[in-house]
Amino acid sequence: MASNAGKNPNDLSRRQLFLGGAVAGVGAVAAVAADHALNAAPMAPGAAAPLNGTVTIPFHGAHQSGIDSPPTAHATFIALDLREGIGREELQAMMRLLSDDAARLAQGVNPLADTEPELSLVPARLTITFGFGPRLVDRAGTDRAPRSWLRPLPAFKVDRLEQAWSDGDLLLQVSSDDPLTVAHATRMLLKDARRFATVRWTQKGFRRAHGSEATGTTMRNLFGQIDGTTNPKLGTADLESVVWIDDKSWLAGGTSMVMRRIDMNVDKWDRLDRPGRELAVGRRLDNGAPLTGTREQDEPDFNHTTTVGFPTIPEFSHIRRARSDATHERIFRRSYNYDDAPSDPSMISNTGLVFISFQADIDTQFVPIQRRLDDLDLLNEWTTPVGSAVFAIPPGCEKGGYIGETLLA
Repeated sequence: MASNAGKNPNDLSRRQLFLGGAVAGVGAVAAVAADHALNAAPMAPGAAAPLNGTVTIPFHGAHQSGIDSPPTAHATFIALDLREGIGREELQAMMRLLSDDAARLAQGVNPLADTEPELSLVPARLTITFGFGPRLVDRAGTDRAPRSWLRPLPAFKVDRLEQAWSDGDLLLQVSSDDPLTVAHATRMLLKDARRFATVRWTQKGFRRAHGSEATGTTMRNLFGQIDGTTNPKLGTADLESVVWIDDKSWLAGGTSMVMRRIDMNVDKWDRLDRPGRELAVGRRLDNGAPLTGTREQDEPDFNHTTTVGFPTIPEFSHIRRARSDATHERIFRRSYNYDDAPSDPSMISNTGLVFISFQADIDTQFVPIQRRLDDLDLLNEWTTPVGSAVFAIPPGCEKGGYIGETLLA
């Protein structure tokens, strides 16, 4: 079988000596430009359709990819637990190896030990993002203390957390528009990591297929709700101020990640009429407009009342509980739906949300929002958090470097 493995005869020896050697060079195509190209005017008759499968997103840079790029249709999240005896030197080796393979995969180039190289040739906007849990930072054995927020979230009364979906030492976020690409990249990374760590949990999520909706359309969850209207816009100073850590620590240029697995009782939701659903959310289901507006981006008027004097947007509605007068209490959502086989044969579905949020500081940005939702959000009648994890997302790296070198080098 033909192989697309690197032509350098020293490739295999470099693989064995991966502590040295440079990450393969990459050439990148801007993801946003590619998205706009797919949504441009109709093509002339007979013209070839652009192939999203060839579109790449740069792996190297000041920030890790997979955060401030347009979200992809598919994602797999894997949490790993470090093996006993893994210390700083082994962590360096692991992250050099993972970063090298991730950089290659993101550009549609097969990693050096890829036994199915043909599966690496269609990146379809593949991004691979790494997150560090509290124990990995402790194992680094440096004087670079973890942030105060790098710990499990405070207990919330709505939580019914299961260890099967919580915590972890190392996070791999693998995202692409092609599920075959996600599966192959995930397998390659786990082969890299298996001598250093074991899998704790795996969660898979999806959005609309690439090209099904115009670029920038807010996703819908499986309750039919518009999900993420108030997100900062990609490529703006607003997003930078919400997401990126700006200081002189090892996390400068990185961010924090909250991951919550939220079970959504669709069977129970089905018994609620449409007006009740819209009151619970505070938005119209058809276009996501607040109940006091006509368009999705209209600013909600929380002082508006009905003809009989009740708030048009109830105090218990999700949109009301998620809002704050404190301008710093904002997050950047990048969530995915899941729809797994039900374990109970009497249930129609096992549906929910892999909720992801990025923010510079979890304690000051995310936790206050979650506390308000915990207190009174009516959606708690139909949703239950069953998994929770917090990770530090290190900054990106340049060619020849590796993710985590600001902590481990």
